[in-house]
Amino acid sequence: MDPRLTTEQDEIRRTLRELLHKRCGPEELRAALAGPAGHDGALWTALAEQLGLPGLALPEAYGGIGCPRTDLALAAEETGRALAPTPLLATSVLAAPLLLALGTDSQRARLLPRIADGTLTAALAVPASALAGALALTGPGGGDWSGGGRAGGVQARRTGYGWRLYGETSQVLDGHSAGLLVVAAHTGGFVRSRTLLFLVAGDAAGTVRTRQTALDATRPQGRLQLRDVEAELLGDDETEVAGPLARTGDFAAAFLACEAVGAADRALERTVEYLGQREQFGRAIGSFQAVQHRLADVYVQVQAARSAAYYAAWATGHGERVGGLALAQALQALRLAAAEGIQLHGGIGFTWEHEAHLYFKRAAGDELLFGPVHRLRAHAAEESGLFARAGRPEVAV
Repeated sequence: MDPRLTTEQDEIRRTLRELLHKRCGPEELRAALAGPAGHDGALWTALAEQLGLPGLALPEAYGGIGCPRTDLALAAEETGRALAPTPLLATSVLAAPLLLALGTDSQRARLLPRIADGTLTAALAVPASALAGALALTGPGGGDWSGGGRAGGVQARRTGYGWRLYGETSQVLDGHSAGLLVVAAHTGGFVRSRTLLFLVAGDAAGTVRTRQTALDATRPQGRLQLRDVEAELLGDDETEVAGPLARTGDFAAAFLACEAVGAADRALERTVEYLGQREQFGRAIGSFQAVQHRLADVYVQVQAARSAAYYAAWATGHGERVGGLALAQALQALRLAAAEGIQLHGGIGFTWEHEAHLYFKRAAGDELLFGPVHRLRAHAAEESGLFARAGRPEVAV
């Protein structure tokens, strides 16, 4: 791996940082979160028209730019710094790769160009609390995680006119506002049960969508109720979804790790700026050695997480799955940076008016959706056979 960024990657990040600095300040962020969609539609349009960000990693044949996925993951560091309120994660990181991997030629041609130009947003709908398992981040990804429409989840049945879906799922990222829903549903009955993915229009008859209150308001979530809703099978009846979901999960983990690193870096940067201005006992707080040691610990954690996130972004294009491990380290670094920021800001750091709590909630919210950290690490160790090798007796030669 060459740790240096290419000229194109540097340019993408520089341009993205400039745009987010102009269009995504603290006031704009709060206004977007208070809106019904939970994200800034004008910002999303600007990202699509000026940078082509929604289609950055999509092939040119479908209206994308054709960059490797590594470039999109590295760009996430800038969106993480600003906690940018956009549907980028749900649309371009979770839904679009599945459409590209599993969709028929007609489905790709119909949907991917609209995602690439920013006119169509999408969401991956799986049962509440099953997202990490479905993406094979905390487990092997198999099993009946789709719920079967009984204890939550969605049931699919074939009729003479196509497929119909019935059931409910919650905590769907951008599920309340996305124009396209990629719904995981259980089908086949008890004996021949399996999970398939279906395409449902956001405004389809029988679909009831409500926005849920989420710990992290920068990741808006929705509850979906599907009442005998018409759906289109993604791919065909022979499609196996476990492999594409696992590959999507690894890329999503690398993307989230880069986002968390950007957020942690910004949280640390804001804290250092404040400690250089705030005075106590006639001197800047940042001049006290105890404070400097705490900041140094955060800095080391952030830099280590950045190295892991960059490697995971590179590995997504080279057949190596390390996204979950990088995500665990990045989330831990973000939680530390945000917690220290709140503490070192003193009284103002504990108020709703300050932005420090948003960074802490981003760490906690991502861990609830895609973790927790200890399970991400445990699954990575299990996949690598770490414990199996450690327990293997040595053979005398």
